[in-house]
Amino acid sequence: MGPTQKPNVCRQLSRRALGFFSRDAGVVQRTNLGILRALVCQESTKFKNVWTTHSKSPIAYERGRIYFDNYRCCVSSIASEPRKLYEMPKCSKSEKIEDALLWECPVGEILPNPSDYKSSLIALTAHNWLFRISATTGKVLEKIYLASYCKFRYLSWDTPQEVIAVKSAQNKGTVLARQAGIQQPVLLYLAVFHVLPFSLIGILEINKKIFGNVTDATLSHGILIVMYSSGLVRLYSFQAITEQAKNGIQEMECCSLESDWIYFHPDASGRIIHVGPNQVKVLKLNEVENDSAQHQISEDFVILANREKNKNENLPTVTASGRVVKKNFNLLDDDPEQETFKIVDYEDELDLLSVVAVTQIDAEGKAHLDFHCNEYGTLLKSIPLVESWDVTYSHEVYFDRDLVLHIEQKPSRVFSCYVYQMVCDPGEEETTNRSCEKE
Repeated sequence: MGPTQKPNVCRQLSRRALGFFSRDAGVVQRTNLGILRALVCQESTKFKNVWTTHSKSPIAYERGRIYFDNYRCCVSSIASEPRKLYEMPKCSKSEKIEDALLWECPVGEILPNPSDYKSSLIALTAHNWLFRISATTGKVLEKIYLASYCKFRYLSWDTPQEVIAVKSAQNKGTVLARQAGIQQPVLLYLAVFHVLPFSLIGILEINKKIFGNVTDATLSHGILIVMYSSGLVRLYSFQAITEQAKNGIQEMECCSLESDWIYFHPDASGRIIHVGPNQVKVLKLNEVENDSAQHQISEDFVILANREKNKNENLPTVTASGRVVKKNFNLLDDDPEQETFKIVDYEDELDLLSVVAVTQIDAEGKAHLDFHCNEYGTLLKSIPLVESWDVTYSHEVYFDRDLVLHIEQKPSRVFSCYVYQMVCDPGEEETTNRSCEKE
């Protein structure tokens, strides 16, 4: 497939103004996002650091809103300077919000209350309550108590905007139990809820006797994903995978200190994203040829880190006596002096995969955010981050339309937030065509 003609933004805007797209619902929005994608990916477009802030409490981001003080204070990130939207009353440490998800109302359903049609924040508190909070006012709309026998700490979507999974902290047992050699059979719990109204579907135990030495587990699109320290990832489904599954266990061929991670692609295509230190695999679930009852996992495309092979690797050494000695010297795949993938995310409106790659030389680390075609994996644009990146710190990076946001946790619980906004350079006209083509 050869390069395709880049759309002319001026012509697209003129056609929109004349009403060429008005007869087909959704065409105008798709056209607008296509124009924005073309602007984001062109070479003359830059992303400028417009403001930076620091906090002593965690900072979170959800769809144009930045949350401070454990989600108590909400600030808009759309403006060139931060603008406070609301601030909730102060609460005790046991009532603080530990994790949250943004919920937006379903289309075409009749809901019981007018407030249900507006966006809400699904929030998990430190004392095991699940809240639904208005995203515009901070008012609590609904709440439910989870359990007292474990500590729930994390939220994720099982079915986006419909079903949530609430995960507990891992049960490592008490100090006395560990000293006595008593094994804890239940490693963690997963509670599954419908969102509106809150209704419990079930609570799943991740039991050591059944699953073995599990390092982590999550639920996505009705499939339980279980991870092990050996680099193995197992996919369980009560019907399709367990009973019918092929290639249901995926192994990343890498040698690294940190384990790889796997999850279902957020674009609802049924594909799977498997991330290692030097490669990102996008996998797809297909029916086995001549047997529609069975499925297999195959490779869709792979994104590789930009690395040079170490020239000194495995070179022979000659001793003073003339004896030749071969050295077996292999670097770890997540060696910080090589480009390493740290974060992979998906921008649903622009249909782009965003990948954060980091290289740390001496004490200074530099990171860049790459935009890849979601269909073929082609690299479309790379954005350098101005601030240094220390691989020993915790980092989050979000790409949302024309916004890039980097949240960093430093020692002594110091959190920093760096906001970048898109800036088009009118003095330079792009001459090269970059299309979403398969290489």
